[in-house]
Amino acid sequence: MKIRNILISIATAAMSLTAVSCDAFLDMQPSSSANVEGAIEAPSDATAIIRGVMRKMTSPTTYGRNIFLYADAKGGDLTIYSVGRGADDLYRFQHSETSGTYSGFWSNLYSYIMNMNAVLAEIDKLEAAGKTGFDNVKGQAYLLRAMFYFDLVRMYGLPYNYKPDSYGVPSITSVAGFDAQPTRATVKENYTQIVKDLDQAVSLIGKSNPLTMPNYYAAKALQARVYLFMEDYASALAAAQEVIGSGKYSLYTNDEWASSWSEGPGKESIFVLGIDAVSDNGTSSLGYYYLPKKYKSASTAMGWFFASDYFLDRLGEDPDDVRWGVMESDEYAADFKVDHKGSCLKYSWYDASAGKITTANSITLIRLSEMYLIAAEAALHAGTKDDAATYLNAIRKRSPNLAPADASTISVDMILSERSKELFGEGHRFFDMMRLDRTVEFNDDLLDINVTRRGKTIDRTNGMIVLPISRDEMNANPAISSQQNEAYR
Repeated sequence: MKIRNILISIATAAMSLTAVSCDAFLDMQPSSSANVEGAIEAPSDATAIIRGVMRKMTSPTTYGRNIFLYADAKGGDLTIYSVGRGADDLYRFQHSETSGTYSGFWSNLYSYIMNMNAVLAEIDKLEAAGKTGFDNVKGQAYLLRAMFYFDLVRMYGLPYNYKPDSYGVPSITSVAGFDAQPTRATVKENYTQIVKDLDQAVSLIGKSNPLTMPNYYAAKALQARVYLFMEDYASALAAAQEVIGSGKYSLYTNDEWASSWSEGPGKESIFVLGIDAVSDNGTSSLGYYYLPKKYKSASTAMGWFFASDYFLDRLGEDPDDVRWGVMESDEYAADFKVDHKGSCLKYSWYDASAGKITTANSITLIRLSEMYLIAAEAALHAGTKDDAATYLNAIRKRSPNLAPADASTISVDMILSERSKELFGEGHRFFDMMRLDRTVEFNDDLLDINVTRRGKTIDRTNGMIVLPISRDEMNANPAISSQQNEAYR
């Protein structure tokens, strides 16, 4: 890993915050001080650091855009209009250790992790000295660290249920020194640490549910997601059921679903990345990457990605599916005068009253619909098909003309199809296809996209399903130079 970047983050994880308000801290780099030691004296100081990291997470290089694009662009539900507009390295798998590395995932997520490590280390010192009241923020740090590691190991390591003893990512859970040379842990070791962190989180965080801060139900929901990837179906089901049964959240009705995306976080939102006018990424936002240049006033939209025919055919199984409500005609439709609603309006929409595109839209990291889909899949594997069908039908009813699932018809493929339709554009598809050992087919033929690195299809036996560690990272940490992912050696 790029030790310079990471250790700067460790040593400078917080400013001396005793005279700095939380609101002011949001506008600061969370790793811009000379020394973290002594920066935390009260829970509010630690909370300020957490808020600062959450603000950094809105960057388009991580959760503000690219982490979502990573799984969407590689999963077959998206295609690109042309080569060269940008970010098409993801779609075309144009990665090497010197180009198309997306090394910002590695350096930024480790920077966030080191901030969490610094917070936890300082809290441990204060608690050892007899200070109390840190449980909630301590649990929040564990939750975020677990999420960052989960996303790292999914991008740089093979699926847990495929090769758990293969290389994952370095597991660093304490403040390291400048001479540290961490090597890669195994995928299994990474997941063990993630589960441990989430156990800590749920034991410490209170049960209030602030949407834009790490909360107890976000920790349970992330547990459900992680256990699903580990194929620990009993634990995944229990975690998802706790969130569903909490009474804190409820599903949108069919009449509410489409409009909910333009109304901000709502009753399905469990954990939200708050984006406002200050943190708005504008034309670099996730929403603008899914909008065509010829959509209303969106002439500055990137328009780099739109739905593949494969996804549109899936959604088209029911022309009255409410999820058509967030799909709009794309650039392909405009140029070829055809009906092709490939643009996704989940993250930006046309504000008729203002006559412009709105992009300052918060991103929901985890929502209730996913919990129902996890519960359905976990219950199916647990052998309770009636329960699985009940959970699935809560989401499947968004296609009113499709027959409800029952114990005789429900299958993993039916659930996978529903996950595609419901979670489109939310950063799940590629990871789902890989953990379920499915082959991804790409809609290159729609516009004769030139693809040189991968074929028409890809599956998890292809080493390019993980990212390379960049040459800069290996030069900065020679200890991992012999641990490059196999496809890039």
